[in-house]
Amino acid sequence: MNRETHTLLKNVFGYDNFRPLQEEIINRTIDGKDSFVLMPTGGGKSICFQIPALVFDGITLVVSPLISLMKDQVQALKANGIKADFFNSSISPQEENEVITKAINGELQLLYLSPEKLISVSNTWLKQLNIKLVAIDEAHCVSMWGHDFRPEYTQLKVFRNSLPNVPFMALTATADKSARKDIEEQLGLKNSKLFISSFDRKNLSIDVRGQVQKKQKLQEIINFINRRKNESGIIYCLSRKNTEEVANYLKENGHSVAFYHAGMNHEERENTQSDFINDDTKIIVATIAFGMGIDKSNVRYVIHYNLPKNLEGYYQEIGRAGRDGLPSETILYYNMRDFVLYSQFADNGANSNMQKEKLHRMLQFTEAKSCRRKILLSYFGEHLTENCGNCDVCENPPKDFEGTILCQKALSGIARMKEKDGITMLINMLRGSNNADIHSKQYFNLKTYGIGKDVSFFDWRDYIIQMANQGLIEIMYSENSALKISPIGWQVLKGEKTIRLTTPLKAKDKKKTQKAIKSTISSNTNTDLFTALKQLRYTISKEEKMPAYIIFNDKTLKLMASELPTTENEFLAISGVGMNKMEKYGDEFMNVIRKFKNSAKPKKITTTQKTFDFYKEGLNPAEIAEKRDLSITTIFSHLSQLYSEGKNIDLEQYVTKETIDKVRVAFNEFDRKLELKPIYEKLNEEVTYSEIRISITLILKNE
Repeated sequence: MNRETHTLLKNVFGYDNFRPLQEEIINRTIDGKDSFVLMPTGGGKSICFQIPALVFDGITLVVSPLISLMKDQVQALKANGIKADFFNSSISPQEENEVITKAINGELQLLYLSPEKLISVSNTWLKQLNIKLVAIDEAHCVSMWGHDFRPEYTQLKVFRNSLPNVPFMALTATADKSARKDIEEQLGLKNSKLFISSFDRKNLSIDVRGQVQKKQKLQEIINFINRRKNESGIIYCLSRKNTEEVANYLKENGHSVAFYHAGMNHEERENTQSDFINDDTKIIVATIAFGMGIDKSNVRYVIHYNLPKNLEGYYQEIGRAGRDGLPSETILYYNMRDFVLYSQFADNGANSNMQKEKLHRMLQFTEAKSCRRKILLSYFGEHLTENCGNCDVCENPPKDFEGTILCQKALSGIARMKEKDGITMLINMLRGSNNADIHSKQYFNLKTYGIGKDVSFFDWRDYIIQMANQGLIEIMYSENSALKISPIGWQVLKGEKTIRLTTPLKAKDKKKTQKAIKSTISSNTNTDLFTALKQLRYTISKEEKMPAYIIFNDKTLKLMASELPTTENEFLAISGVGMNKMEKYGDEFMNVIRKFKNSAKPKKITTTQKTFDFYKEGLNPAEIAEKRDLSITTIFSHLSQLYSEGKNIDLEQYVTKETIDKVRVAFNEFDRKLELKPIYEKLNEEVTYSEIRISITLILKNE
């Protein structure tokens, strides 16, 4: 079974190795056991049920609330030669009948359904299917404790009980401890095992910027985007009005941009999302209603124009950047106005206390003066031992100073104002402002009036937030955000305790010095060739009416531009290239690469040459695979290629004469075409692609 799943991973999906936990989850599922998979956005959840679906002789049902994502995933599966379809409210009655017929006739390996459709047909034609696995995606939707509760998910337990011997798999990217237990109970999972993958997306840089004025914020965003022309990005806003304002501002500055919010009609939203997925629109400015169904791998940045409501939502939203593993950037802007507004929303909503608690955690994250990735990961139960080096705090470590006197000035002001006012009034009083509110409350008569005029308004705000984070004061949101002095604050005011504060960072000090993420891809990538390959991909995507990243993602194109594959074996060795895509697109992409190689001498050792160097040192294929962190299938591809080129390779030792004879018969039967898949299927999948490739190489060379 281990051999079969690895073969499927390489030949269907084009990957050499499983990511952490994937193989264990797959094997457990094939053994017929339930699993609960908690993996970050872009962490590889889909492979966990897609490979078992290909192993099973029957159909796998995938339950998902995300209609647009279903369409993308089914397109991606079909592009890899997998029989898949979806069944949801977006298809016509005629299309429904076609899907039902294919499912009943055993012509589908995977069927994606919305929860509403699943419940409505669970006692009709669904009973005729040979169901071998049920995967429930976005499983947090079943929990009242989750941030995206959907009542229809609670009916899935009845369906689960109707299939007692079929393994169920719950998958989500966001579930805290209280939600996890609830999900298992609500879905009726039996003796399930919890798999928690690392939530550390090292390729995402994290930058947080507080109290930036609107005009400056827009200018910073324009400057940021101008440096990233032709790259895809998402900007999240709090309100519909904000999305339209920001989108129009960017459009006026010459950018390819559209807005997206729930106030648009269904067709407008569909078209906007489709244009973004297909790279016809580069930037989307949206409320958080956008993105749940986005599987776009080449989003290079995510900007939060306002404070998110909770860390789960924030993490999921920044997770839409860099899903291909390449370096990507995230920026979060926030101010206290956002926080107060969300607090008011929470007062009027369900689970008010929980929402407010999560909102406070979000604010603590933004105001923190320590490694942000550490804080974010610890929220999901994962602990980093070292600082990440790829967030704004790590790149600009704050300097601290003896801040007791500053704190005493602020605390004295709060006390003299009788703890009835908020941050803005306190700062105006400390700075000696002459505004109407100060005069109406007679605060100009206080001894503390004007004692902090040498400190800027924004620095005072920063210090006061630090005081709140250190527990000196509390912000009473239920009393119009009035500041109250805590017991520790009274100790500081009386001189019984000292306090250190950190120096606020100015915007100009926070310019990113983006760390080069350790990668063998970007340093060797030829930019001109990468651009040409992207253009070819775009052209094909238009012809085939599918998102460009489904053909090949940016990471795969960068590997092509780095490794320069011009033969079938070399092309198959690229991560992300499976048999189906090689046969369908290989010639076109290799032609572009050949033209480039003819006009520019490559500056690096080819991947096959690296394998040959290790072979000459006496390493066997398994040792070379381990040394190069490639699959043994890829190494055999290299050795076959080297043998064909006349290199001194003892290829005969890796395949039996009996296997060569079997391949020869099938090879001749298919008119000696160099297509491996028909031969693989003709031989009942008993001979591996590596053995077929080696056999054909020997047959052709020894004629």
